[in-house]
Amino acid sequence: MGQSATGCYYRRLGGTGDLTVFASTDATRSNWTPDIQHGSPPLALLTRAVEEKTDPGMRLGRLTLDILGAVPVAEVTVHAWIQRPGRRISLLAAEMAEPGGRPVARLSAWALAVSDTADVATDRYPPLREGSPDPVPAQWRQAGRYLSTVEFRPQPGESAGASVFWVRPLIALVDDEPTTALQRLTMVVDTANGVGAVLDPHQFTYMNTDTTVNLHRQPRGSDFALRARASIGPDGIGVTTTEIFDGDGFVGTCAQTLLVQRRG
Repeated sequence: MGQSATGCYYRRLGGTGDLTVFASTDATRSNWTPDIQHGSPPLALLTRAVEEKTDPGMRLGRLTLDILGAVPVAEVTVHAWIQRPGRRISLLAAEMAEPGGRPVARLSAWALAVSDTADVATDRYPPLREGSPDPVPAQWRQAGRYLSTVEFRPQPGESAGASVFWVRPLIALVDDEPTTALQRLTMVVDTANGVGAVLDPHQFTYMNTDTTVNLHRQPRGSDFALRARASIGPDGIGVTTTEIFDGDGFVGTCAQTLLVQRRG
């Protein structure tokens, strides 16, 4: 604990019409290769774009990021739109494109009308209480790039057959602009693939092609627990599934599809 960092993932450069232009900073760089972005910053930036399009009285209940190609550490454009309007259920979308216009990431999000169901609210899992953290794995401490912008607090032992890390973003999303709790969650949730890893990253790559987050309630705060586990198939495809918690308890789930390949 006690880590600190400064900076942001993106700097706002302006835009025209429905397009906004952002400069990607070095903090977005993936730890698989420095030429592309880690999955969390694009997920968070596109989440921000659809949140700004969400009608009052509705809340985002599901986010799905599809990575369409290598996301460059460069200027990118973002635009968001309402794909399926509705008073109770609405489908929103946002897209990130590289300078030449090629789409590199796309987010779809279901927004649903909120109502008072506090008297019947239930959580599938009890809250997770944070204990004294284990040391951060050496390959994470020394990685730099995106991983240096997140505080990781591994929890000892296993929980329900999974690894648990408490995580917290250490820098801003866009310049010094304020962020919502949902944006802060999406700034770190893509790390679930690493939290739940069962393969040696020196021998294998296991990059995710997508990230889907389902939230039965709005997350709160800046600290989140990821209880993640991976399953690796016999043909080079895997899945990481994750339960997400904040300081008040269970928030939702995350799933990621993995391309698994041997190094060398």
